[in-house]
Amino acid sequence: MAAGRCVMLAAMTEQTETRKQRAARRAGEFPPPPEPLPAPVADSHTHLDITVGEYGTPPGGTGDGDPVAAAITVAAGVGVDRLVQVGVDVESSRWGADVADRHPAVLATVALHPNEAPRLADLDEALREIEALAGRDRVRGVGETGMDFFRTGADGRAAQEESFRAHVAVAKRYGKALVIHDRDAHADVLRILDDEGAPDTVVMHCFSGDADFARECVRRGHLLSFAGTVTFGSAAALREAAAVTPPEQMLVETDAPYLTPMPHRGRPNASYLIPLTVRFLAETTGVDLDELCAAISTNSERAFGPWR
Repeated sequence: MAAGRCVMLAAMTEQTETRKQRAARRAGEFPPPPEPLPAPVADSHTHLDITVGEYGTPPGGTGDGDPVAAAITVAAGVGVDRLVQVGVDVESSRWGADVADRHPAVLATVALHPNEAPRLADLDEALREIEALAGRDRVRGVGETGMDFFRTGADGRAAQEESFRAHVAVAKRYGKALVIHDRDAHADVLRILDDEGAPDTVVMHCFSGDADFARECVRRGHLLSFAGTVTFGSAAALREAAAVTPPEQMLVETDAPYLTPMPHRGRPNASYLIPLTVRFLAETTGVDLDELCAAISTNSERAFGPWR
C-alpha cells in the first residue's frame, strides 16, 4: 500500500508540474479571440506601445509588418473598431500622437503618469512638452493623470498633485477630455478637481471605487470606464459600482496589456478582448447587450470626438 501511495504521489507531482509549466508558457501568450459583439464599441484606454512591444501581435493579426495595424485588425474583427492610445510620459505621448495620425481607428491622449511625475528631474519642462502635444488634432485627451497612493509614497505626492493640477489646466485650455488615474486616492482626486474646476469631460480610467464613489462621480457627470478588473472574483464592490452607473455614463477599456478579463487573467491583454468585459457588464447590470454596446459607442464619441 505504501508503494502504491508513492506511485500515486509521484504521478500527482508530475501532473502538477506539467500544469505549472503549461501556465508559465501560456502566461506570455494572447488568449483566443472571443465571440464578436453584436455592435461596435471603442476601447477607451489601451497602451499599444507596450502591448506590441512586449507581446507582439494578437492571434490572427495581419498588417503588412505593422504590429499596430495588425492589432487594430484583430480588434475590429470582434467589434472593437476604435481605440484610444494613452500616453504615460513624453515619449509614449509623442508615439501615440504619431500613431493616431497614421491610423484612422486610433485617437490619442497625452500625459505624465502620476507615478512618473515624482521621478522627473525637470517636471516643468516635461509638462511643457505634454501641453505642446495636447494641441494636436488627433490628441483628444489629457491623461492618464491623477493621484496614486499605492505606488507613490508621501514624499512624492506633492509632485503628483502639482502635475495633476497642471494637466487639469491643459485639458481645460484645449477643450480635451481629462483621463484620470486614481488609485487609493478617491477623496484627493475629487478635492483637486473641485479646487481647479473640472473640465467638461472627465473619464475615470479603470474605475476602482465602490458604489458610493460611483454615485458621486455619476452625480458630477463624469464617465466611468470599466476594465477587466470588474470580472475578477474579488471585485464584488466594483460590480456594485457598475450596477449603479447609468449606461449613458459608462465606458469600457482594456488598459492593455494589463488587467486581462476572466477567464484569461494573467495572460496578455489587448483590445480584441473587450467583448469579454462588455458581456460581463451587460450581465452584471442587467442592461441589454445591444443597448450597452450602443451606449458605450456613443459615450466614447462624446468623450473623444469622432474618429473619422
